[in-house]
Amino acid sequence: MARDLAPEVERLLQNRDPNTKKKAALCSIRIVRKVPDLAENFMSAAASLLKEKHHGVLISAVQLCTELCKASTEALEYLRKHCLEGLVRILRDVSNSSYAPEYDIAGITDPFLHIRVLKLMRILGQGDADCSEYINDILAQVSTKTESNKNAGNAILYECVETIMGIEATSGLRVLAINILGRFLSNRDNNIRYVALNMLMKAIAVDTQAVQRHRATILECVKDADVSIRKRALELVYLLVNDTNVKPLAKELVDYLEVSDQDFKEDLTAKICSIVEKFSQDKLWYLDQMFRVLSLAGNYVKDDVWHALIVLMSNASELQGYSVRSLYKALLACGEQESLVRVSVWCIGEYGEMLVNNISMLDMEEPITVTESDAVDAVEVSLKRYSADVTTRAMCLVSLLKLSSRFPPTSERIKEIVAQNKGNTVLELQQRSIEFSSIIQRHQSIKSSLLERMPVLDEANYLVKRAASTQATVSSVKSAPAVTPGGQPKLPNGVAKPPAAPLADLLDLSSDDTPVTTSAPTTAPNDFLQDLLGISLTDSSPAGGAPSTSTDILMDLLSIGSTPVQNGPPTSNFIPPGIAETKSVAVTPQVVDLLDGLSSSTSLPDENAAYPTITAFQSATLRITFSFKKQPGKPQETTINATFTNLATTTFTDFIFQAAVPKFIQLRLDPASSSTLPASGNGSVTQGLCVTNNQHGQKPLAMRIRMSYKVNGEDRLEQGQISNFPAGL
Repeated sequence: MARDLAPEVERLLQNRDPNTKKKAALCSIRIVRKVPDLAENFMSAAASLLKEKHHGVLISAVQLCTELCKASTEALEYLRKHCLEGLVRILRDVSNSSYAPEYDIAGITDPFLHIRVLKLMRILGQGDADCSEYINDILAQVSTKTESNKNAGNAILYECVETIMGIEATSGLRVLAINILGRFLSNRDNNIRYVALNMLMKAIAVDTQAVQRHRATILECVKDADVSIRKRALELVYLLVNDTNVKPLAKELVDYLEVSDQDFKEDLTAKICSIVEKFSQDKLWYLDQMFRVLSLAGNYVKDDVWHALIVLMSNASELQGYSVRSLYKALLACGEQESLVRVSVWCIGEYGEMLVNNISMLDMEEPITVTESDAVDAVEVSLKRYSADVTTRAMCLVSLLKLSSRFPPTSERIKEIVAQNKGNTVLELQQRSIEFSSIIQRHQSIKSSLLERMPVLDEANYLVKRAASTQATVSSVKSAPAVTPGGQPKLPNGVAKPPAAPLADLLDLSSDDTPVTTSAPTTAPNDFLQDLLGISLTDSSPAGGAPSTSTDILMDLLSIGSTPVQNGPPTSNFIPPGIAETKSVAVTPQVVDLLDGLSSSTSLPDENAAYPTITAFQSATLRITFSFKKQPGKPQETTINATFTNLATTTFTDFIFQAAVPKFIQLRLDPASSSTLPASGNGSVTQGLCVTNNQHGQKPLAMRIRMSYKVNGEDRLEQGQISNFPAGL
């Protein structure tokens, strides 16, 4: 219908009656939206309508031109050549026109026409330097002449700023636009201020220096009573921080942290910690700021932040005395802040003698008097105050144990405090209490060496792991923004474990001609894994412990995919179910059911045919070759002799080979000839594999492999997929 009526509507655009023209223009807009191919039919008519005097026709014509630009690049180029002059004339006329009661709103002539024309100018000038230059003057005129004491004027000014930021405007015009936004920030209307903050966040990418001039006003908005303005202003301040202004800005934010609302402290704390970590060039300044944040809002500080603080203190030997004294004073004053308590008791346990003896005093410090008993008192109070927090209490117990070695006269008192937790219902605390009591009471000879200061933590390694953890968190949030109740488990600090890849991606065993389908009925994760690995995943724990989820097992299956770094020792010796493994002892044959749905038509070869030796895997350090042998009368069975060669210049020790196969294949691994691979190919290790293809002749062999070994005591891991098996296996 639109195609049939378009010629008639186009003819009505030439009608003498203004109302008919306006209706025809509005109808044309609908036609162009329905059938963008017809845009070229209306280009010349739309351009001619811009010469009209009637405002209703002009608004309709401008809107029609806007729709044409969106529908067709050809129309956009045409209107750039034929419309700009008319648009500038319209904007100049309405800006300079005298009072017209039929169009006047709050003393401004037809603000609706102003805004429509400015929007069209933005579309025409975007990415086009010539068009932008042509409209620069009129934009400057409108920006300076329009009054901002009425809402209609503010609407026009806002649209002017949007247009200036959207085209290839001159730097002077952009400064003018940002200054208008600065005036908006002083407005009493919350909506206008919020809009200004939003626009400034876009403008900072264009002209940071111009936005910096309004820094003081933006900081005041952080303290606004309106929560939306506070949050938006905080985000803008975060973008404004650089190496030159970080100290005054951080001071302003930390000062405000003391009086801010409780519901705003979490966002404010996170931003301050991020700013201090990112821009600190002086370790002492960093410590001072973090100690203040811990004192004012320690309950809102994330675990990874105070972990990083401990790592830095471990590396800054010249500031350890200052740190423990500052934290001790903060602990006495603000003992209700959880993260502050954890960092403080750790520091007191490690550097208690520096606290008592005023070691490593800085010039600006004043000596404080702290006895050995005072240090123990501080930790004991924290232990009793946080009776419900297992982590804090455990750290307090460790701190007390270390103080018993640092301050021998307090050993008996510390033993009594520690012994109070021997009957604790929390197994972690009970175990620590019993073991620590034993160390204090029975192992005096080894206690001093056992409880020495922790070695300096590797700061660079920690930062790398933290960055990897953050990246994994971001990717998991992007791929799975919502987690339903009972879904995947949460890690500390709200970090969700990355979802496991689909099984086909995990093993990547599907061939081009046999895509894996998911037409089977959907089953619960546990049922799927029972079929996958042949193991029971039901939760047999009477205490209501959470069963392992499908994510955990699939992530662990071949150690594919990374999970966020967590505290605690790595469980590198754990071999997940369903993986055949061999060391220097025999291994029980095991069926590994991993993937079904692989289909490929292969011809049945002669049983006595010779199969070529293949290079199954090769990296810069390791080469694996497979040779094959068939048993007479058993075409589905294949004996594989694997040969492992070390290409590196250092010897591999504790070498372990593992393999996983699809569901229709049975796999048995024989013991390897050795667990040591000589360097530079001077010798090799062999190992036998026996595979039974239960769908021989229909589906080919496929295998996923993993090799772990040690180089100079350091664990290494390599893995790969074998897809080049000879046909007929």
